[in-house]
Amino acid sequence: MKTRKLLATALMMAAFGAWAKQAVDTGHGGAVATISHEASQAAMEILNAGGNAVDAAVAAAATLGVTEPFSCGIGGGGFMLIYSAKDRRVIALDHREVAPASFRPDVFQNADGSEMDWKSTVPNGVAVGVPGTVRGWHDALSRYGTMGFEQVLAPAIRVAEDGFDIGPNFHRINTINEDKFARFSTASALYLKDGKALAEGSHFRNPDMAQTLRDIARGGVKAFYEGPIAASIVSAVSHPPTNPGVSVIPGDISMADLKDYEARVRQPIRSTYRGYEIHGMPTPSSGGIAIAQALNLMETFDLSGKSRADIEHLYLEASRVAFADRNAYVADEEFVDVPKDGLLSKAYARERAKVIGLSAAPGKIAAGDPYPFENDLSVPLRPQPRPLAQESMHTTHLAVSDREGNVVAYTFTIEDWGGSGIVVPGRGFLLNNELTDFDFSGPHPNVPEAFKRPRSSMSPTIVLKDGAPAFTIGSPGGSTIITTALQTIVNHIDLGMSLADALAAPRMSQRNGDTTLVETLLKFPGSAQATALEAKGHKWRETDQIGAANGIRFNPDGTVTAVSEPLRHGGGSAITQKQ
Repeated sequence: MKTRKLLATALMMAAFGAWAKQAVDTGHGGAVATISHEASQAAMEILNAGGNAVDAAVAAAATLGVTEPFSCGIGGGGFMLIYSAKDRRVIALDHREVAPASFRPDVFQNADGSEMDWKSTVPNGVAVGVPGTVRGWHDALSRYGTMGFEQVLAPAIRVAEDGFDIGPNFHRINTINEDKFARFSTASALYLKDGKALAEGSHFRNPDMAQTLRDIARGGVKAFYEGPIAASIVSAVSHPPTNPGVSVIPGDISMADLKDYEARVRQPIRSTYRGYEIHGMPTPSSGGIAIAQALNLMETFDLSGKSRADIEHLYLEASRVAFADRNAYVADEEFVDVPKDGLLSKAYARERAKVIGLSAAPGKIAAGDPYPFENDLSVPLRPQPRPLAQESMHTTHLAVSDREGNVVAYTFTIEDWGGSGIVVPGRGFLLNNELTDFDFSGPHPNVPEAFKRPRSSMSPTIVLKDGAPAFTIGSPGGSTIITTALQTIVNHIDLGMSLADALAAPRMSQRNGDTTLVETLLKFPGSAQATALEAKGHKWRETDQIGAANGIRFNPDGTVTAVSEPLRHGGGSAITQKQ
């Protein structure tokens, strides 16, 4: 009864705008940072009602699925890192989508054996993986939370039912999706008007989503994976709701695929860097390994007396080396032998660091050989390196902590902006296109297989110092997620920036390519920073913006600082408790 009263009070506070939107906030209790003010308020409602960081993270995530539906939602999957203050350990909860039982290695190949065009495979039933988000939320709450679905989904239900005014970022992404959504009757009915994105400033409601969340709140995880919602998903994948004249490739997800879906509790990737413990996601994420390896490479260099350009040059080249190995070796360890110990070895890092010179490598470099640094003395297959596969840039990340010291870093997605473009009829949510994260042909560790989880770059990261949380960071952005988290860590630890400044700084994403991806939004090209690196041989390729990161810093004086974006995606929302 007390919890319900507290929750009702918190909901009333939010309704009257108790929390102003800001990108950075410092307080003394719990904290949240997301890209959506409604989602951050949802998390704070739950914290103020007595919930812990896990409860609040699920509440924020559910609300993000309403306010940021093109990036995430119950039709997708994700990776959650949890720091348990009671146990003083980090837990990795993998609820990544999986390939259905019908999947096979040649599913994305033409009749002549050539690979299908990546972009054209996205808006189809065949691109949809078995969603893991709801199962992941259930497992997180039942293992580590204090509340159930009825409580934590309440804010998202309210936002979906009452609606919100469409802002510039929602409108921008919806406009990008006009052609995709026009293929499907349910998507065009929900997100378009006369074939065009809903106007900025118009009021958007999603009563079907509100009802779906109510069904889950009442019926629990089974309501999603075994009941009418599951049947709706199966039908939408096998017979996508297309508009007249549109042809799509159907998928083949069965009721058994949904009922049998399992999340995985895994050991996180643990590494050390200049006195810090770095905890990241294990496979099928490639982020934890790649970030750890790049930091190991950085650690082989003495940075004392080096300029910012020198340190950033080392960061770019360390990222290049880590991506060369990531592309060659990392995939779902339930299906392939990943040389993880070798890739994470400090000795291997010292060997690989020899390829890093005073100037940028002229282009792609070859993968190294981590196998001699493995504990396993057998001689496993050495995969052939492949170029960086196509991967969508669109996801979302949130960070939450509570008064007891529990921390959640959570990245989840439906893959491309708007996922597959298929809104499940009568249910109000978009289905993912996650299976296009597989490599379309082999031999390669990341080829499609039944029940396999496609490789991901999602990289929620929790950093400890002396056994206690120091900060957490994560971001959307496809394979640029890895470089965003890595660069923010380097900015904060090596360049001495505050976490807020480290997160807000212009991003440079080197993924073993001929050029480095940089941002026009923050006016990086032509800057003194860019010029100094150009003198070392670095070349740029521009994009508007990279990622929309969120993090939390745990300060030495006992305060906590929540950090979100000041500019990217229109700016995020950071809120902390004050007492």
